[in-house]
Amino acid sequence: MRYADTDLATSLGLPKKEADWIAHFGRFEPLPGNLNKPLAMRYHGHQFRHYNSDLGDGRGFLYAQLYDSQGRLLDLGTKGSGQTPYSRRGDGRLTLLGGVREVLATRYLEHLGVNTSRSLSLIETGEDLIRGDEPSPTRSAVLVRCNHSHIRFGTFQRHAFFTDREAIESLVQYCLKHFYPDANDAAELLEQVCLSSADMVAGWMAAGFVHGVMNTDNMNITGESFDYGPYRFLPTLKSGMTAAYFDHNGLYAFSRQPETMYWNLAQLAQSLSLVTEDQTLLKSLESFAPAYQTALRDHVFRRLALQPKNLEVDTEFVLSTFRLLEESQVNWPHFWHDWQGGASEKEVYGAAFSNWRAEYSQYETVSERPKGEAPATLIYEEIGELWEPIATHDDWSLLEGKLKSFKRASF
Repeated sequence: MRYADTDLATSLGLPKKEADWIAHFGRFEPLPGNLNKPLAMRYHGHQFRHYNSDLGDGRGFLYAQLYDSQGRLLDLGTKGSGQTPYSRRGDGRLTLLGGVREVLATRYLEHLGVNTSRSLSLIETGEDLIRGDEPSPTRSAVLVRCNHSHIRFGTFQRHAFFTDREAIESLVQYCLKHFYPDANDAAELLEQVCLSSADMVAGWMAAGFVHGVMNTDNMNITGESFDYGPYRFLPTLKSGMTAAYFDHNGLYAFSRQPETMYWNLAQLAQSLSLVTEDQTLLKSLESFAPAYQTALRDHVFRRLALQPKNLEVDTEFVLSTFRLLEESQVNWPHFWHDWQGGASEKEVYGAAFSNWRAEYSQYETVSERPKGEAPATLIYEEIGELWEPIATHDDWSLLEGKLKSFKRASF
């Protein structure tokens, strides 16, 4: 056992003994009364805007499903659990470093108020892996994550590819029943997915998060970010910052994430057009832009601990904040921390911030953190610093301390 979210396990009524965790989340012995056989799912997707019909769960599967205390369906999915029919010559394994990176991403995004999957368990397997992007042989692990759904945009795209209207309609009804019970049909389902996705990407922008690989097979219909690969958090605001070294044209750069999300939603709409009229779907897509504008305002104002007043005025303040952060290149995590009241050194923000200060002062402050509290950060270099003692002498104390600095939120 390398990581266990015991808070989440307790809330879900899952076993807490280490031997039980190894059995269920390492060897994947079925949970009592749950799936007897795990389910690897097949899907399609646009990868960097190129359609790929040869996709699926290649190193993971749906292990179990259960309900939370609010009656919402939850999926327990794996990463690194071995080969499936869709592994495409891969070994289906996850490196221990990859698992550590995902645990860090989910905990930090949770801390920042972003709708994200939760890492339930990380177990080291004792196997050696060969990887081109890590010193090899490298250590292996298996991760279990918790989402409200693992149904992807690409799940719908696969059925549309085969013109399987019956399958799409069945999938629509499943999603309406379990995730959006207040919606009535495919068009209303799309609208709800637009609203959820708008909130998620707005949360990314306020958090300074760069997803890196916003392919349609990496987007799910409950608007939760998951499956963290080459992500980054901004050290300073650079609109063109990318997370994936292979994103040569900056398609998934920080500032292009809202645009990309809308494009992805349009691909979902195209799949749903097999069972619903285009005009109703286009109307549903129109809900994304205003929902994103409101969600971005809300996330930014929450981070600044300010009380919103008027959406139009507030939005201009948000835009001026982002412009100033890019022009000044001040430290991104420290800025948000300082202006939420976590530090007393606001004087370091000099003349360039004078106009912004005047706008800021027009708002009522909601709350402040105790003075002197250090900001929680997770920039790229920090992950290497946390990993080094693990790799050299199996010392997990720095990682454990970092995780404790990330405050928990309800799921």
